[in-house]
Amino acid sequence: MTFLSRISVDNDERAARLAGIGLMLLSISMFSFGDALGKFLVGTYAVGQLLWLRACAALLALSPVIWRQRAQFRNLERPWLQLFRVVLSTLEVAAFFLATVYLPLADVVTYYLAGPIFVTALSALVLGEHVGWRRWCAVLVGFCGVLIALRPSAQTFSLPALIALGGSFSFSVLMLITRSLRATPDVVMASSQFVGTFLLGAVMAPFGWVTPTPGSLALFAAAGLISVTALFCVNRSLKLAPASVVVPYQYTMIVWAVMFGFLVFGDVPQPATIAGAVIIIGAGLYIFLRERKLGREGNTVNPPA
Repeated sequence: MTFLSRISVDNDERAARLAGIGLMLLSISMFSFGDALGKFLVGTYAVGQLLWLRACAALLALSPVIWRQRAQFRNLERPWLQLFRVVLSTLEVAAFFLATVYLPLADVVTYYLAGPIFVTALSALVLGEHVGWRRWCAVLVGFCGVLIALRPSAQTFSLPALIALGGSFSFSVLMLITRSLRATPDVVMASSQFVGTFLLGAVMAPFGWVTPTPGSLALFAAAGLISVTALFCVNRSLKLAPASVVVPYQYTMIVWAVMFGFLVFGDVPQPATIAGAVIIIGAGLYIFLRERKLGREGNTVNPPA
């Protein structure tokens, strides 16, 4: 390879990485806006109604892609594991929005940021992957951050906080399964998640149904379209650049959560939440750096669809 061709390859790789980072930042801002929109809607409408109408909009947007790539849905690998993944995805999305009914957006997002820490621990305990003492220390530090953010006491160790933490744990198991189903096409991964929320929402929606106004219907549709667009941005980002390069930028979600929480809902984050988020992010970044040094790109984090 000549010197000039080498420069060209380096420039192409650098451009791809920058594009991947840009898409990741864009996707996180869109996911965060969609989360804030969902929290706004569940202030008036039931969570089941949000899940169903949001999934309707998402599946309508995806329908042309699903039709064009319908052959991808045949002969899927490990169908029972695919089904379990859909169940987990549905439960964690429902837990996320249910928790936002009672908790500030920044609190819920903080618990979900612990996902990479849970993944590292589960990789060792469930999959038997080797995790060195440095990453185990990072896992323990991250759990301390979760406890600080959770503020466990008789008054603050609440059911909504446990729901959010349970959703975060489900999200972590979901990531592990997604990692083991890497051969599954993106359109199958994305559409199956929305099918799951569509079905759960259809069961839950009649309970507490409130007839939406035209303006609210537009917001439900926007929530679905935003989540689809953001999901495709994440997938494209991970194809353009290594996970260890782009995934740490997902921690900007806490910045958006604090901003939307303050501007839209008047939520002022508690010092414990901020301190816990900083500790969780620090531990998560250390884990990512260790993964990068060891040459592993498996611990990807996709925000809730």
